[in-house]
Amino acid sequence: EALDKGAALAVIDQEEYDRGDSCFLVDDTLETLQELARLHRSKINARVIGITGTNGKTTTKELISSVLSKEKQVVFTQGNLNNHIGVPLTILNITSDTEIAVVEMGANHIGEIDLLCSIAQPHLGIITNIGKAHLEGFGSIDGVIKAKSELYHFLKTNHGVAFVNNEDQLLMNLSEGIERITYGFTSEQFTSAIEQIKPFLSLRWIHKEQAYLCPTNLVGRYNADNIHTAIATGIYFGISPDNINKAISDYQPDNNRSQLVNTETNLIIMDAYNANPVSMTNAIENFMEFQPENPWLILGDMFELGEASLTEHQKIIELLKKSGFKNIILVGKDFHTFFKTHPYISFAALPDAEAHLAVNPIRNAQILIKGSRGMQLEKLLKLM
Repeated sequence: EALDKGAALAVIDQEEYDRGDSCFLVDDTLETLQELARLHRSKINARVIGITGTNGKTTTKELISSVLSKEKQVVFTQGNLNNHIGVPLTILNITSDTEIAVVEMGANHIGEIDLLCSIAQPHLGIITNIGKAHLEGFGSIDGVIKAKSELYHFLKTNHGVAFVNNEDQLLMNLSEGIERITYGFTSEQFTSAIEQIKPFLSLRWIHKEQAYLCPTNLVGRYNADNIHTAIATGIYFGISPDNINKAISDYQPDNNRSQLVNTETNLIIMDAYNANPVSMTNAIENFMEFQPENPWLILGDMFELGEASLTEHQKIIELLKKSGFKNIILVGKDFHTFFKTHPYISFAALPDAEAHLAVNPIRNAQILIKGSRGMQLEKLLKLM
């Protein structure tokens, strides 16, 4: 099919698909892709930034890429192609004109970041944060720490530079011994303060005694860390403060990541791309700060938490009880396990929630929708 659509050559590892000169037979196509990327990486001069972390990887990558693209030739990870296939593809997109490559690195097992670093060979690295996610693969929070720290280990071994949030003591401790540039509300490069959080986050930051007001299209106080990372990276690469500010202000989130959606009758915070205990807690606390007049929360299961899953879902329910919110719909088998312990509407599966909302529509409300990608909560938008 690839050849029929115009590909000049197909690399294959199954002999029965061999079509002569138009095919190149190898033992393993994935290993070949990764080796090609390593070879390509060895021949390019672009500066490579590696980004990993539990939350905020993609938003941080997008913000940094937007900032750097104002004055540099930049290649960056498309969408969330951040795994053992996506990272090689990103590296192979780098050309001789590329000045900076921004490479997102995801992982759900120990050793994956090591592998991705061996392919991307980053000069600079960012761990956005470390929290409870993919515990099914990592085994525990200690496993998450070990896995994400593989980026720091690579930087230390190869004399790279780490951008580190100076308000995250865990990251500060883990990055000891690495050349690092710190950022936060107060840092050597700049200081910042939150101007407003409703409906969108707005910051005022100061660099070299010059103040910049930075309104954004991002929802939630938690996005301040992502913005700070982009500012710090922009300053490091010599991007003018005005261009840094404009890039961040113009950035529009997509793909159901902290998007504010206005329908005919509701205002929706759509944050259904992914969820883990940290991001779910952040989203709920931000919604509390939002002070909605008629609040509704529709929350879906958090996936890949392994043996800790029920405990973590129960913790979220306890947070909801303390929040004071009354209108809550929980969707997913793990949340539904506790349906007898709380007063909220609960469904084991999405179709049941869809059927309920079709008969009992929500109107004139402010709605937070948050859950793991596999829950497909975006399907509920048509009922809003």
